[in-house]
Amino acid sequence: MGYGGSITDWGRQAGIHTGRILAGAKPMDLPVQQATKVELFINLKTAKALGLDVPPMLLARADEVIE
Repeated sequence: MGYGGSITDWGRQAGIHTGRILAGAKPMDLPVQQATKVELFINLKTAKALGLDVPPMLLARADEVIE
């Protein structure tokens, strides 16, 4: 399982920061930003290999289930 910031969101934020730097902003003046969207990934194959049962309610809440 993995729970963390969206890779797509990270790329968007990097583009915004790059645009601000190219427009003349100093990198040290840019605000520190946290992820605005988080995602839950579950790898069922690995869970089964470890002998773990993933509850159906958790599977329903996952953004992506890898089989």
